[in-house]
Amino acid sequence: MSTNVLSASSKSEIGGVVGEYFWKCENQQLRIAYEILGKGSQLLLLPAFSTVSMRSEMGEIGKLLSAHFQVVAVDWPGFGQSSRFGVNYGPALYQQFLEDFVTSVLDTPVAVVAAGHSAGYVLQLANQLPPVFSRIVLVAPTWRGPLRVMGVNQQVRGMVKDLVRSPFIGQFLYKLNTLPSFLKFMYRRHVYVDAAKLTPDFIQYKWRNTQQSGARYAPAAFVTGTLDPVDNQADFLTLVQGLSIPLKVVIGESSPSKSRADMDAMKTLSGVETVVLPGSLGMHEEYPQAVVDAVQDFLLST
Repeated sequence: MSTNVLSASSKSEIGGVVGEYFWKCENQQLRIAYEILGKGSQLLLLPAFSTVSMRSEMGEIGKLLSAHFQVVAVDWPGFGQSSRFGVNYGPALYQQFLEDFVTSVLDTPVAVVAAGHSAGYVLQLANQLPPVFSRIVLVAPTWRGPLRVMGVNQQVRGMVKDLVRSPFIGQFLYKLNTLPSFLKFMYRRHVYVDAAKLTPDFIQYKWRNTQQSGARYAPAAFVTGTLDPVDNQADFLTLVQGLSIPLKVVIGESSPSKSRADMDAMKTLSGVETVVLPGSLGMHEEYPQAVVDAVQDFLLST
């Protein structure tokens, strides 16, 4: 049975108290790192999935909202300071993790702000267990991994994932794809709008996150589409339509065209509040004040 205890063994990323949640998966005990900041009713912050995913990307949003909420920011299994074992990372794992974490650690119903691919998992849990969430904010929501967006077929994506998971060549390929120069290129292309914010210190901080033991397994699953929570846009929109919980969607005006089309499709659904703000897929980290200004009243309303 999973347990959670507060601990100082992990480094604080957002200036809060660090906690550990021990979660059993595939007969292994995964250590999940999370952080608590502020007082009041709880607000869960879920970072986007990416090669550099970590709770610190939600840090500024957390600090801004900690005046009104007890913010809980978590590192997904396989990312950030959480355990990075070579387990079978896929939708079933993350669906179960999110349910267990929310029902074991948090006081439900809880408000949630989810970025990127986290959106699909929040929507699924909200459809399955409506009482766990009170309000949902999705920031630049996505459901397709990078290779899938590029049109790479499932067989090739599977081969790439297996190759990156392999002991020697996989580690080499992962190192190439996490070079600081490549990380900066990807940030400029899809994630950040203002290239001036991609300082050497910023890129170095992101790079260090990618260099932990076992770090390649979960990112390989994300990049190849293995973590995609749904198979198509229609299924994603069906999850939105099935909600009985207030939902607000924050759209990055400079998001890549295919991702932007998926976000814009949500604007056509009844009962969904939407707002378009400056930014791209990393808008939650690049423009936290603008995001908070757009969603704070929504989160505080009863």
